[in-house]
Amino acid sequence: MTHESQWRRVSRDEPCPVCSKFDWCLIAEDKSAAICPRTESPKRCGGAGFLHRLTDAPRAREPRRVVFPRRAVPPDLTALATRYREAAGVERLTAIAAQLGVSGASLTAFGVGWAENYPAWTFPMTNPETGTVTGIRLRPLSGRKFSVTGGKEALFLPDSMAPDEVLLVCEGETDALAAHTLGFGNAVGRPSCTGGTTALVALVCDLEPARVVIARDNDEPGTRGADALAMTLALYARDVRVIAPPDGVKDVREWVASGATRDDLEQHARATGPRRLNPHLRAKGTT
Repeated sequence: MTHESQWRRVSRDEPCPVCSKFDWCLIAEDKSAAICPRTESPKRCGGAGFLHRLTDAPRAREPRRVVFPRRAVPPDLTALATRYREAAGVERLTAIAAQLGVSGASLTAFGVGWAENYPAWTFPMTNPETGTVTGIRLRPLSGRKFSVTGGKEALFLPDSMAPDEVLLVCEGETDALAAHTLGFGNAVGRPSCTGGTTALVALVCDLEPARVVIARDNDEPGTRGADALAMTLALYARDVRVIAPPDGVKDVREWVASGATRDDLEQHARATGPRRLNPHLRAKGTT
């Protein structure tokens, strides 16, 4: 076989099938054999090297390919939130306004929309420093909550806010909508009882509100989250207070549904003393 075969020199495009190099070695035209001077075999072909029948010879290892995952491009959630808002329509907004006990104007101010593909109501979360939507919370008709993939939590913000007024911080989007419906133009929602702290600090520094009122949920996680937020915001705001619904009332939206007015919430805030920082400073070396 080898005497009848025609031989050609290996190249970069066709390396040696025995040693994977691209010089010195020979390969038969019909690719049945190769002569490799680097890898020994029982059959030596003079100074050309060692004969390897390719059915018997050890195959050259395929070069190892390292595939790096392509970094996913973050979705344009601002544009997506706009499409959802436009898809909501008057009839759907009227329906959710009645379901949540909030005004249609507040739904519009918070950019509430409708995602037909889920289907679910959509609530955009906005970075107060950039004004861009960084996350979208989805609320299907079943009531279960989740978010659009690829987003990050931020704040539920109305489309306009005034400086030097009361900033009412609520837990969640529907509480913020209920407070906004009462007339708190600077009502905002944090994504959870512990989320949104960094964004709220940025918002407080930008608005410089006359007072920050944190309206917590009436449970232990809500209490802990509100207390922690109050201690943080007290570093940046003139007056920080925490209020809670009456016993037996879960949250702000339920409070409003039970008949609470803006004056009721403001009276609770006035009756609650502002949170003060009490740093315990000690001289070095003292106990």
